[in-house]
Amino acid sequence: MENKNTIIALVLMLAVWVGFSVLFPAEKPQAPLAPAQEQRAAVETEAVAAPVNPVASPVGFEDAGAVHPERELVVETDHYLAIFTSSGARLKSLALVGFRASADTDSPPISLIDAPSLDSATLRTAGTEGFSLSSEANYALSSAETQIRLSGQDSRQVVFSTVTPGGLKAEKIYTFYGDRFQIDLQVRMTNGTGQILSGGVALSMVQPWEESLKGSHYDFVGPATLVGEEIHTDDVEDLEEDGAVSYGKDLVWTGFETKYFMSAAVPLGDGAQGVRIQKTADAVENILETPRRTLQAGEVGSFEYLIYFGPRDVAILKEVGHQLALAIDFGFFGVIARPLHTVLKFFYSFFGNYGVSIILLTVIIKMLFWPLTQKSYTSMKEMQKLQPQMQKIREKFKNDRDRLNREIMGLYKEHRVNPLGGCLPMLIQIPVFFALYKVLLGTIELRHAPFALWITDLSVKDPYYITPIIMGATMFIQQKMTPSSMDPTQAKMFMLMPVVFTFLFLNFPAGLVLYWLVNNLLTIAQQVMIHRKA
Repeated sequence: MENKNTIIALVLMLAVWVGFSVLFPAEKPQAPLAPAQEQRAAVETEAVAAPVNPVASPVGFEDAGAVHPERELVVETDHYLAIFTSSGARLKSLALVGFRASADTDSPPISLIDAPSLDSATLRTAGTEGFSLSSEANYALSSAETQIRLSGQDSRQVVFSTVTPGGLKAEKIYTFYGDRFQIDLQVRMTNGTGQILSGGVALSMVQPWEESLKGSHYDFVGPATLVGEEIHTDDVEDLEEDGAVSYGKDLVWTGFETKYFMSAAVPLGDGAQGVRIQKTADAVENILETPRRTLQAGEVGSFEYLIYFGPRDVAILKEVGHQLALAIDFGFFGVIARPLHTVLKFFYSFFGNYGVSIILLTVIIKMLFWPLTQKSYTSMKEMQKLQPQMQKIREKFKNDRDRLNREIMGLYKEHRVNPLGGCLPMLIQIPVFFALYKVLLGTIELRHAPFALWITDLSVKDPYYITPIIMGATMFIQQKMTPSSMDPTQAKMFMLMPVVFTFLFLNFPAGLVLYWLVNNLLTIAQQVMIHRKA
């Protein structure tokens, strides 16, 4: 029993060291349901409808099979700059004007979509089964404009249309909003063939991919899908090695996410019966397939989607709805992380500096733990007073381990001392630490958020390692001031803790290091107060 404190402290060190790997592992993808190679061929193949007797004359669209010259349409809103092409009525590029690519003041807006070729342009649409529509069909644009500018409450609808040689008319109707990150998309099919057609539509969210986009163990980058109330993330390397994965029943949305941003498609109504996610040579594709729809001659069928390109911001995603806010996963300690995130934003609304907000949040947390910490230090001082008697017991029963432990426990009981009391505050603070880690690591608010002096971005490590070194020094001082009941050998071993934690914190976000540093300073102040009262 005398080594219980040693064991507990070692466990605490290991918990912090490996806790991130244990608590926040990347979710395993679902078992592959279909090979990637067969997806694109299935979508692109122009299926022939089953032989049927004509029930009416063809509608006879005047532009059936017409070839339209490729045009580009630039759409600029308060939030993004997008470029669409009439080839497939696809999105070639989209940049968020309110977010810089880097912390440099002259940095350009960050690009969420930047297709190197038309093959990797997104919002690709193809017919399935009897709907013989190619994703590369030439579309006519309803407007002669080449650029649209929207702001505030402005909205604008743009129609891309094409007619196949067989008489199937396809329209992609985009609705843009001046003050929203979302784009509404309606895919409308009009049967002008004179026959009954049965088929569906496949909408592909295409994300160009290269190895440089790969995230770390703690920063997932890749496709994400909400099925029911469960988020499924699929590692791109696994998709490449094992093939495509599919999700069907209860699909809510699917998309692609990075640390701070995401693109997503939300099928509305019967806009999709499932999604198949695959890795191609240079892209990741989320392909939403609609249920089969039977259209009589002259009948119109439509499929609707909400498309989102924007930040992974809780408030914005909640406003958009459709459970997109579930894309932000605070992990195992989410029940703690969400209130911390709310309080952090509350302080920022007053002070306009997230560094100051982190300091104030740390003070609040310290005040909550103050009574418990006070009791802990009192317990440790009582343990320290028992050291002479414990040393005598060790000498007396050094050859009888069982008797030694019984005598020490009897000593604890006699003096009403809890040997675990000194470790309790740290045990309780570990969930808070991990919860705050998730908040400071992945929330968009801290991206490029400056604090003071050399700390210009609280979401990344201190570029000069000054704060983690100071944090390690405060931890050393705190350790020196803490009453200890350990023998000299154990004490020397625990002197390594500040060194271990310093190296551990070198690559942590500056905001998290700031929290731990301020917490250490407040703890030192509390210890000084306790010593003065003693």
